[in-house]
Amino acid sequence: MLKRPVRPVITAALLLCFALLLYRLSCGTRTRTRSERPAGEDAYEALLQQHERQYLLYTANLTKQIWQLKKDLQERSVIFPPDPEERSRSELEEFMRNRLRRAEVGSGEHLQNEFAVLPFDSFTLHRVYQLETGLTGHPEETPLRPDRRNELNGALEAALHLLNQPQAGDSRNRRTYSPQHFHEGIFRTERDKGTLYDLVFRENSVPDFRRLVFFRPFAPLMKVKEELMDTSQILINIIVPLAGRVDAFRQFMHRFSEVCIGQDGRTHLTVVFFGSEKMDEVKGILDVISRRMKYRNVTLIRLNEAFSRARGLDVGARAWKQSDVLLFFCDVNVHFTADFLNSCRMNAQPGKKVFYPVMFSQYNPEIIYGQHLPSAEDQLVIRKDFGFWKDFDFGMTCQYRSDFMNIGGFDASVEGSATADVRLYRKFLRSSLLVVRAPSRGLFHVWHQTLCHAHLSTETFKLCLQSKALNEASHSQLGLMIFHQQINNHLHKYNQHNIKS
Repeated sequence: MLKRPVRPVITAALLLCFALLLYRLSCGTRTRTRSERPAGEDAYEALLQQHERQYLLYTANLTKQIWQLKKDLQERSVIFPPDPEERSRSELEEFMRNRLRRAEVGSGEHLQNEFAVLPFDSFTLHRVYQLETGLTGHPEETPLRPDRRNELNGALEAALHLLNQPQAGDSRNRRTYSPQHFHEGIFRTERDKGTLYDLVFRENSVPDFRRLVFFRPFAPLMKVKEELMDTSQILINIIVPLAGRVDAFRQFMHRFSEVCIGQDGRTHLTVVFFGSEKMDEVKGILDVISRRMKYRNVTLIRLNEAFSRARGLDVGARAWKQSDVLLFFCDVNVHFTADFLNSCRMNAQPGKKVFYPVMFSQYNPEIIYGQHLPSAEDQLVIRKDFGFWKDFDFGMTCQYRSDFMNIGGFDASVEGSATADVRLYRKFLRSSLLVVRAPSRGLFHVWHQTLCHAHLSTETFKLCLQSKALNEASHSQLGLMIFHQQINNHLHKYNQHNIKS
């Protein structure tokens, strides 16, 4: 808007200057002609010179106005730059420099204690040594995630490019670096600033090192989406496979009636029962809940075959004949809250994404609390000594029936529920759907006794005991149990020494 009045003024000024030039040429010709005239015409010549001075003065004023307009335009270009790309580039560079100044790169920050330290991970050409081991649990590994692998490779390639870039005055004997010359590196990510890379290169026969430090700043927040999510009409079909275990099912239905019927009110329960033993007891539990809570959204399916969790979930999903529905694959040993059901609705979307929550697995409450057991609700505590995130389990999932059917469901040829769960999970990972994997504060695996039968093979029996130990207590608690006798002996000697003193 500020640029429009400038062009007409400049154009008009140029036209006037051109007209003035023609006028002056004309006047010059007339002057030469009139100089030959008699002296009586001097008054006419003086009048022409006066008009010429007026036009010169007018031209000077126009030139001054043009200069002032150019000055104003230059001042306004600070606000409205003539080159948007140049302005964006300079702003981006200033933003990156600001991030670099804020990051802990050249100097340290004042930290309160050792818990506030953000440690580095170290890496070589083929290995990463990490404190946060993730799902693999390996303290060192080859980067498996493509983003981590591409990130480190990108930093390494940038360093090699700079090291091998020709410089002024280089000699012919200049060193050439390759990935094999990479000695080691460290990196860490400050989540509000960026990632710092410290890379060291060395030739085998050379005593000195070449060190390069890179910083990848994070960009400002960018709004991607804003939407209003109405979950009031989203029904969740909770599918539970079951074989025997009536007491566990009774406890499950007690929690189900409180959360799903009493609080949420938008669920359907599908129970797939294997065999015939205790079938009447299970049916009686469902009938009591239905009459007492006036709840009719229940489907009971009986399969006269050996128990298979994957088979039960597959049959339960295919039994739904109405419109597309959100499925939650569950177990009788799982406790969930109303908040989790809402998370289930928000993180699954037909044709777009499926939700694989990580549940918090509880340790043996008798080891944690001793003889004074709190209520089941009070045991729902997420703390280090009370349980762990069961990130190696993929059995709990929220996904729409249409996505489950389109992906092909469970693999019928696979034996073992854990293997079938992983196979289904991998199907979604290899599809175009987004897999949302996150710990859930409202999903708990309730501790139950693990029986390792004597008829198992030695290897399977050993794996069963390892699983039992993992779910029984934390590392420190198991250590106290193992050294319990030594602790008592030390306490006895300590008390005797105090009595003698």
